[in-house]
Amino acid sequence: MIASVEHGSPSRWRRIVRNTWLHLVAAFVVCGLVLLFVAKPYAVPSSSMAGTLEPGDRVLVDRLAYLLQDPEMHDVIVFDADMAWDGAPTSGADPFRATLRWLGEVTGFGPSGPHTLVKRVIAGAEQVVSCCDAGGRVVVDGVALDEPYVENDFPFVSGEVDCTSTPRSLRCFDEVTVPQGAYLVLGDNRSGSSDSASFCRGDGTVTDCWRWATRDGVVGAARFVFWPVSRWAGI
Repeated sequence: MIASVEHGSPSRWRRIVRNTWLHLVAAFVVCGLVLLFVAKPYAVPSSSMAGTLEPGDRVLVDRLAYLLQDPEMHDVIVFDADMAWDGAPTSGADPFRATLRWLGEVTGFGPSGPHTLVKRVIAGAEQVVSCCDAGGRVVVDGVALDEPYVENDFPFVSGEVDCTSTPRSLRCFDEVTVPQGAYLVLGDNRSGSSDSASFCRGDGTVTDCWRWATRDGVVGAARFVFWPVSRWAGI
């Protein structure tokens, strides 16, 4: 009789384990941990990476990519922009917008952060960058880059519209050394991107025109387009 009663009465532990609310809370906790430490959805906000990423694409960001190493040349990274970038976050955001941003961060279907950007790494700390060589290419530490991903670049014709002409090509910018803890990042849609070099191109630029992605601000590496389904692809 005792054995029959024990067999027919679920234990307190079983009741807890089968609790629907517990399952829901556990799912939220696991989801939060994954978003915080492993992978994060991100909504591409602009056409600055067009050709590689289109406005409205949802990408999966690998948050573990730079746990043991730094971003490398040609990596596509998502990073939190600091106050040097136009459109940087301001205080006093209303609760409704803050809620929408939180939902966007969790689901990938909405704004992804106060001012989170996606760009391609061109150079890291202490590397020397300039543009352009005779072929109109970006030069890093004396080596011209091969950039097959670039679309819609600024006009450049050697001997006509180049870095020695007046005015010089907007593709051109003066030599700069990337500071410690920073990265020079550009958009693949080169003439349609607000990036590190935007205010340093052409004639009459100033030395403090540069904007950097910082090591502390890097969220992770953009790895995969997961939405829309028609654009599923690795990055």
